[in-house]
Amino acid sequence: MKVKKIYKYLMISFGALLLGSCTSTEVDAKFDENATERLSGRKKELNDLLLSSADGWKAVYYTDSTQLGGWTHLFKFLPKGEVDMASDFTKSDGNTDTGIYRSQYEMQMGSTVSLVFTTQNRIHLLSDAGNSPTAALLAKGYLGDFQFYYYGQKNGEIIFRTNRNGHFLRFVKATAQDWTDLAKNKPMIKSLNGDMFSPLFRLMETNDGTATHKFEFDYNTNARFGTAYSLEAGSQEAYDLAFAFTPTGIVSKLPVIVKGQELTNFIYDSATNNFVATGTNGVSATLKFTNAPPTVTDDYKLLLSGKGNPQIVVGYIAANLATAPTTSDYFRYLVSRLNASLAAGQSLSRIQMYFNTAANQTYINYQFVGKTAVNHIVTSSEDPVNKTIILTNLGWATGATAADVALLREIDNELTNPKGLYIKKESFRITYSNPIYTLASASSSFRMTTYQL
Repeated sequence: MKVKKIYKYLMISFGALLLGSCTSTEVDAKFDENATERLSGRKKELNDLLLSSADGWKAVYYTDSTQLGGWTHLFKFLPKGEVDMASDFTKSDGNTDTGIYRSQYEMQMGSTVSLVFTTQNRIHLLSDAGNSPTAALLAKGYLGDFQFYYYGQKNGEIIFRTNRNGHFLRFVKATAQDWTDLAKNKPMIKSLNGDMFSPLFRLMETNDGTATHKFEFDYNTNARFGTAYSLEAGSQEAYDLAFAFTPTGIVSKLPVIVKGQELTNFIYDSATNNFVATGTNGVSATLKFTNAPPTVTDDYKLLLSGKGNPQIVVGYIAANLATAPTTSDYFRYLVSRLNASLAAGQSLSRIQMYFNTAANQTYINYQFVGKTAVNHIVTSSEDPVNKTIILTNLGWATGATAADVALLREIDNELTNPKGLYIKKESFRITYSNPIYTLASASSSFRMTTYQL
């Protein structure tokens, strides 16, 4: 009995101790106070850091360098939770606004301290899900963030980790020159993006000091991301390039490796409109525009006269092919100029090209809504070296007036330019099962997409 009583008393005492420990506000308050003090100290540390730089902070924000480039942001943090911000973000219309905008920010405490940009500003352009640079990122935007977890400071830099994907982002002290220079990124962006008058194709060429190697270069202007594929038979060499812009050119977070040298800094050469990354001992990598397709086909031979080819008709149909991705902006521009010159209710509806008809003729047939069609008779020859077909004037068909010829001159001059046309039978289809042929000028950014009819 004594043993049982002792055991009973021990259990009651142990329970009281547990109850006391669970309800001790002194211990809990002490623990919470330490956590709060620790976070409050970090919050003050970050806030003091952000306010300490006279010219603010600079960050080149790569949200995902496996598929996107980088965007330069400048921040000037002010008292009372305000921040002035600028960036070199380029909208889909090609406009790059480097103006300075003011918004709000907060230091928020959770498991750690975070910097949150609470009202709309330039940083939010990268986090807007409705603003997607590629089809793969539809409804995901640019994968950017506006909340950044504070990880500390090192060598004068503030280190953050993004909330959305856990990537590290570093703020470095900005200078007054950084704010002035940001607008100088715009001509670099424009030079790499090109415009409707720029050559249609891009190449990357590397030089290892003894030989030049060519790569087809596909570049997404909105994503600031490109991929270069070797054009040499049997080569699997390829590079991804994730670009951020500077006042003098572009920098890729992902290097081009030539003879063991990592090339990342491409300087703009205004004389050639090329971007050149230079190493040592003759090593370099160059990004350039070209009117010649990286891969030239022999498809033009199917259209040549006097070679025993059957009749082939290809046609641009405005209703279906005006928005085709292979229809160039320059071609669309010329069509819009033509339509603007027509009478009310009239417009260009088709451009059909007849090769090797039963009457052994080749001609260009221009069709309109609300206006009689016009035919331009031509003859075809080839440039076997450059692999182009050259259409040469033989005269306009009966019924074509001087006004018609003048109206069609800009487009017709492109189709009959002395340098010729590159012809390519494409592997894709648009709306219908008809094969697609593209006709690209060898001397301009003119490219027309057609169906085989």
